[in-house]
Amino acid sequence: MESQLINYLKSLKPISDTDENIITEHFTSKTFKEGDFLILPNKIAKEMFFVCSGVLRIGSTNDKGIELTHYFYNEDRFASILQSFNEETPTSAFIQASCPTEVLSITRNRLLELYEKLPYMKELIDQQNQLRLIEKVNIRNTYLGEDAEGKYKLFMTQHPDIILRIPLKDIASYLGITPQSLSRIRRNIK
Repeated sequence: MESQLINYLKSLKPISDTDENIITEHFTSKTFKEGDFLILPNKIAKEMFFVCSGVLRIGSTNDKGIELTHYFYNEDRFASILQSFNEETPTSAFIQASCPTEVLSITRNRLLELYEKLPYMKELIDQQNQLRLIEKVNIRNTYLGEDAEGKYKLFMTQHPDIILRIPLKDIASYLGITPQSLSRIRRNIK
């Protein structure tokens, strides 16, 4: 898994063998089953994850007790609840494995150590996190004005790599429709 992280980082910037070793020694490999929480709501996000395989779901629970899905992270993405992670404050959001998932994890303290040793890593990771935030906004904006079927068709084109790997209820939550409506839409599309 470490080689996947290094290959990803090398696609962004040349990295020496010495730096590769420094980077990999700061990360820890972890495996999660579908439904496992990586970050719980009302807790401080103490880790950032690099997704090696699988899909992570970022979500929260509204005041009516309904789970909402805000975003999915698949392979070659850094994921955390950034405000909580950076400010060390509790978050109402959570991160959950939507399918069996393997990640490389780094705590905030270990990340700060890595930044001390390799200052360019801060710019690289911050840049990737910034790109994900922009991507989230752009993707969500494409759903505005779409009906349920239109939203699902957009989801199929935007996320063909994860649509068959995650539970229907997670997709429905992300699109803001009921699982029953999504089942009906899927039947009509086929």
